[in-house]
Amino acid sequence: MNRRKFFRLGIYNLAAGLIIKNNLLAHNAAQNTNHTDENEDVLIIVDVQNDFCPGGSLAVKNGDKIIDNINSIQKDFNIIILTQDWHPENHSSFSTNNPGKEIFSSKEMPYGKQVIWPPHCVIGTKGAEFHNKLKTDYAKMVIRKGFRKNIDSYSGFFENDRKTHTGLAGILKNLNIKRVFVAGLALDFCVNYTAVDSAKLGFQTHVIKDATLPVDIGSSVKDTIANFEKYNIKYANYSEMA
Repeated sequence: MNRRKFFRLGIYNLAAGLIIKNNLLAHNAAQNTNHTDENEDVLIIVDVQNDFCPGGSLAVKNGDKIIDNINSIQKDFNIIILTQDWHPENHSSFSTNNPGKEIFSSKEMPYGKQVIWPPHCVIGTKGAEFHNKLKTDYAKMVIRKGFRKNIDSYSGFFENDRKTHTGLAGILKNLNIKRVFVAGLALDFCVNYTAVDSAKLGFQTHVIKDATLPVDIGSSVKDTIANFEKYNIKYANYSEMA
């Protein structure tokens, strides 16, 4: 199969609310009328950034070890979208902005419980960049999230207030996507939230087990697996997926 008809849609910059580079989304949707199964699938690669890999400020253990698998999987998809944590220095979830709060503790926000994180993926820093081993050339779009000071954003579809859309759902529907495959970091937070929102929005959702790893805080992994079962999300190694 030939899935390498890649084209760049540019970066979907949430801070500006624009698709930067070329507004090719509508053009592609109009031209791509002969859909195959390949063109009804999307691979969403979540937050494979330096700060979530060994040496980063919020490193997932062995987080860089999944990158070869993610790169290998990309050849099977026409449509690949990246998400990127993109926080201001004064983000409300950072421990440095919550005196007296320990890292991985929590606080209540208007939208609910908020985990306190070490500063990570700060706009313009090396930690916010994609890991240099990750192939990004074939990605059509980058969804930047978490740039609003007072709202965290785990999911590629919604911010944590569950009201603020990133625009991803509309983009996928415009492209006639049926199946969503999710990989990246971390399994029990941003991958989990992205997959659950995908399923709730009506997409057949698959999380690629050998292309993700967890932060593993308390019962976070157990809760994630329970979510996958609740929302009928397939969680398996890529070789086991049809």
